[in-house]
Amino acid sequence: MCSRRGRPRSAEADSAILEATRAALGELGWSKLTMGDVAARAGVAKTTLYRRWPAKSALVVDAVAVLFDELELPDRGSLAADVEGVVVQFAALLERPETKTALMAVVAEATRDEALRARVRASIVDRQKRLVLLGRERAQSRGELPREPDQVKAARTADLIFDVIAGAVFHRTLVSAVPVDEEWARMFTALLLGGLAAVQD
Repeated sequence: MCSRRGRPRSAEADSAILEATRAALGELGWSKLTMGDVAARAGVAKTTLYRRWPAKSALVVDAVAVLFDELELPDRGSLAADVEGVVVQFAALLERPETKTALMAVVAEATRDEALRARVRASIVDRQKRLVLLGRERAQSRGELPREPDQVKAARTADLIFDVIAGAVFHRTLVSAVPVDEEWARMFTALLLGGLAAVQD
C-alpha cells in the first residue's frame, strides 16, 4: 500500500519541481537560477532535486522538454492538413511565456555547453521527431507518400522534415516575433510538401 501511495506523490513532486524551474527561469534567468531556489519554490529538499537531476542544466532541459511532450499530431485526413495542424500547435506552444523564456535560455546556454546541447538533442529534438515519423507513416498508408526502402535515406528525410518545420516556426515565432496564422501555415505546408516531392523524386 505504501509504494502505491508513494508513486503519485513522487510524480506530483516532479511536476512541481519542473513548474518551479520554468517560473524561476522566467524571473531570474539562467545565470541566477539555482537548485536551492527551485527547491524552495517547489517545496522540496535540495537532496530531492539532486537525486533526480545531477545538475542545473539537466533540470532545465527536462523542464522545457515536458512542454514539448504536449505536442500531438491529430489525424486530420491528409498530410497537408496534418502538417498545418502541427505547425499551428507548435507555434502556439512557442508563444507561451513559460516555453519562450525557458527555451531561449536553454538555447543560449547550449551554444557554450556541448553536454547541454547533447541533452537538448536527446530530450527535445530526438523525442519530437516522433511527430514526423507518425505523420510520414500515415501519409504512406494513405498513398500520399512513397515508402523509402533505404532506411538510411528514410532517416535523413525525416531529419530534414523536422529541421525545416522546427527551424521555420522557431524563427518566425521567436526571432521575427510574427504570429503563425492559418494562412502562413497553409503556405508553408505547400512549400514544404513541394520540396519534399522534389527530394524524393
